[in-house]
Parts: sequence; structure tokens; C-alpha cells
Amino acid sequence: MPKTKKQPVALVLSCEHGGYRIPAEYRTRFRGKTKVLRSHLGWDPGALELARAIASETDAPLLANTVSRLVVESNRSIGHPKLYSEFTRGLSRAERERALKMYYHPHRGAIEAVVRSALRTHTRVVHVGVHTFTPVLNGRKRTADIGLLYDPSRKEEETFVELWMHALHWEAPQLRIKKNYPYRGWTDGLTTSLREEFGARRYVGIEIEVNQALALGPARRWTDIPNRIARSLALLLPR
Repeated sequence: MPKTKKQPVALVLSCEHGGYRIPAEYRTRFRGKTKVLRSHLGWDPGALELARAIASETDAPLLANTVSRLVVESNRSIGHPKLYSEFTRGLSRAERERALKMYYHPHRGAIEAVVRSALRTHTRVVHVGVHTFTPVLNGRKRTADIGLLYDPSRKEEETFVELWMHALHWEAPQLRIKKNYPYRGWTDGLTTSLREEFGARRYVGIEIEVNQALALGPARRWTDIPNRIARSLALLLPR
């Protein structure tokens, strides 16, 4: 029986900080902390809306985590000093293990499983992690609207980011776009971890970071921007 020819590219979307939900067993630790939870410390405002817009435009699977990063940080590796927040660092070892079992491993494991499955039918997977960033951090104003994070040592990622930047400039010429800003794409994170599992030619791990000033601005403009970003990414995918 002849082998079925693989499709060229599959897109997989993830959103690690899509909400600020606190599971019941941790609520006493966050009593009176609503302001912190709803700030950029507790989640990525606008990230889930953006991820859903991209998923709708591209028909790509989206795996989203809506438990607050202040419970356990799903975009950090086991052992990272920021895996737990000031609110959960004092948990017992058993409680920390439970947090990993319930709210960390399921999200990361699901993404790895979807990538692995897609590679059975596609030559390459482009995984886009969708995030937003606070406009001001430690008193310093961020000077971009969109950042595309990648590992410059992986040629396929560098090429994809270049193409995406061109598409973004076409769809949203008014937005300021920078590479590896406001963070570096090769430091600890989910895409970095998955690069260790999958080769550079088969796995392209990109994070998009959008300024929260846009997400928290006029509702009409924010609705338009996710749609433009979604269209820009769709332009890069085979039809």
C-alpha cells in the first residue's frame, strides 16, 4: 500500500497565560489579591482573544491555559526560580507536586502530544505561543507593539520570522514590530523546551508578544488588531 504524502506545514497554537483563574484549593492564598491577579503579573490580558482570532482564521488547534501563572508558571521549566510565585512558593512539596500534576503537566503535555501527532502527517510544525506584555516594566517603557521571539541559531525559525514580519507590515503597517523583543526567544520557556524534543527542520517554535497597551485600549481597535495579526499568519500557510 503506497504511503500517504505528508502535508507541508501544520500550525499549532498555545496560550500559556490566558486567564487568572485560581483553583479552589489555593483561593485562601489569594484572598484580597484581585488587583494583582488581574494585572500582568497574574495573566496576559488580551492573549486568549488574540489566540482565538488566529485559530478562527487558520483553523489551527489552540491549547489554552486559564489558570493564573501565579499558581504555577506553565512557561517555565521545572526547577526555574519563577516556576512558583510568592503566593505558592511556600507550599509543601506534596502540594507543589499536585500543582504540577493538575495545572502544569496537562497543558505542556497536551501541546507536545499535538505537535508529535501533527508531525505524523506533516513535514513541519509551526508552533506559535501567544502572549502579551506590559507596556512599562521596572519604570522602563517598552518601544514596540509586537515582538516575535525565536532562536536565531535555528535557520527555519529565523526565516519564518522574517516572512511573518513582512506579512505583518503588509496587514498592519502602523504597528512597530521587533525581533526577540521584549524578551529573547532562546531563554527558558515552552518553545525552548520543545526544541530539545524536535529537530530544527521539523519544529519551528515562535512566540508572539503583543503590547498590552493595545489590548487594554479602545475595544474597536483591539478587535481589529487580532484580526490583522491572524490574517498575516494565515498568509504564510499553504492553502
